Amino acid sequence: MLNPLIANVANAPALVLGVIATLLVVFVTSLKGTGWEPTTDISDEVLERRASAVPETDFPEPGNRAVGGGGGGGAIPAGGAEGEEGELEDGSAVSAGPADVEEVEYFDVEFAKQGKTVELSNDAPILEQGEDEGWDLPYACRQGQCVSCAGHITDGPSEDFVEHDNQQMLEEAELDDGYTLTCVAYPRDSFTIETGEAP
Repeated sequence: MLNPLIANVANAPALVLGVIATLLVVFVTSLKGTGWEPTTDISDEVLERRASAVPETDFPEPGNRAVGGGGGGGAIPAGGAEGEEGELEDGSAVSAGPADVEEVEYFDVEFAKQGKTVELSNDAPILEQGEDEGWDLPYACRQGQCVSCAGHITDGPSEDFVEHDNQQMLEEAELDDGYTLTCVAYPRDSFTIETGEAP
């Protein structure tokens, strides 16, 4: 049999290694670190400086399905402040838009995909009035500069039934085929429309 002292000497290197490892762990955890601290977040400050450098405009903020109708319905007309008539440099008057009607009229418009016929007035765009009915109709710019809100009037050329307020995307042939941009189209007669239909 081995003497117990010899057995302890055989385990000595393992014991020494255990003590050294424990001391090393205690030493490393007691260090305070490098003193490095993360930099402060200046993103809000940068955004405020940029915002103060950009002049204020009367243009609405862009948006899609934003509170208050998104990016275009409430802009001030070209003539100046609301209710004022404008004048061009050559002295001619700025024409009022299709929403500026002397007498409000109502027309029966059938929304084919929604399966309902509703009365629409001639002083608001089809898109707005459809949303007033609670329908989630497609749109993006609300300014007649894209085709996200396009619809198809099945009764014939769209300009026989609606008046557009500065639509910039549809060509004459597409208008003749019955396509319209509901965000800038004001009813002028009764018709049937399929919303969400682009040429």
